Amino acid sequence: MLPDTDTYLAQVEERFATSTDFTIGLEEEYQILDPGSLALTDGFELLRDSAPDGMRERILGELISSEIEVATPRCESFAEAARDVVARRLGLFGHARDQGYTLGATGTHAFSPWQDQRIIDTPHYHAVEDKLKYVAWRNNTWSQHIHIGVRGIDRAIAVCDAMRGFLPHLLALSANSPCIDGVWTHLHSARTQTFVRMFPRCGIPDIFGDWAAQRRYFELLFATDSIQEFTQVWWSVRPHHTYGTVEVRICDVQTEPWQTLAVHALALSLVATLAGMVDEGRPLPVRETRWIEENLWRAIRYGLDGKLVDWDRGVEVPAGEALRELVEWSRPAAEALDVGAYLNDVERLLREGNGAQRQGRLLAAGASIHDVHAEAVALANAILDDDRR
Repeated sequence: MLPDTDTYLAQVEERFATSTDFTIGLEEEYQILDPGSLALTDGFELLRDSAPDGMRERILGELISSEIEVATPRCESFAEAARDVVARRLGLFGHARDQGYTLGATGTHAFSPWQDQRIIDTPHYHAVEDKLKYVAWRNNTWSQHIHIGVRGIDRAIAVCDAMRGFLPHLLALSANSPCIDGVWTHLHSARTQTFVRMFPRCGIPDIFGDWAAQRRYFELLFATDSIQEFTQVWWSVRPHHTYGTVEVRICDVQTEPWQTLAVHALALSLVATLAGMVDEGRPLPVRETRWIEENLWRAIRYGLDGKLVDWDRGVEVPAGEALRELVEWSRPAAEALDVGAYLNDVERLLREGNGAQRQGRLLAAGASIHDVHAEAVALANAILDDDRR
């Protein structure tokens, strides 16, 4: 239950006023699977309740009982968060195996029907289901989020305004969901099409300019009973009211940990670059929504196989080339935060191909959707075999 709106929003302002720049929190969502069929299966409550101390408190539910999420605590550096999220993934995958489950990590499940999934028994998700009905039932998707500390609420709004333009690039890089409902959709991110295009107050937010404008927006949402808590604004980048962070939410979950860290390193480097521009009084690259939406569609449909538009030059650029330009633009911030080694793995993703490209190549060669899904599950679980060698 929220306090009165003025008190609540004053608390938000205080959290950002006392936030520490570039602290990190990472979140990953995984599929809970039957180890034989690799279909989605209920298991969240059992896995949570049987988890050992130290694991249980960082396990979160995410809408359906065949989904489970892990989250790091607030970390002082990206390297600390990287170690933590990999350790938590390893621990949870091992715990699931011990309990008779397998976990998977792709942005959608390739063939399990959404009609067979059960909403988890929490007041929050019952409220989501009550409000959204089919939209909630249909949202069987898996993503990864990064929280980045940004001091000052107006500074965070400015960073969010500019980060909007880079969301298609991050999605193209992370695309990992070409199949859903037993269909090879030929999209690279069916997750984004399913979630962002269906949920209200989702996707690319407006340009707000400052906190005063965004505060007024939230005041009206609360006053008109449009939302009951701020997390019902599901933008792909948003200032997080509880943590005092900029939260980037556009990316498909990654099958392998090194991919997760490469994508997050680029997101962090971009946020840090933009925050530095605010501090220096330099104009930020804030793009109108209509141009971002064009690139977002290109990222959903073609991912790294396609082209993104450089609107300043008015030309198409291969997605890989556009990402390499972003890596170099944000590299000074990456080096200052000691994430250069993780950022270098963006090039590895571009060279080897991301999840959507890998699955697409197998499907084009004649593999079945089930076999392609099985290959992705095996790749995600290789972390267990690697750790036990």
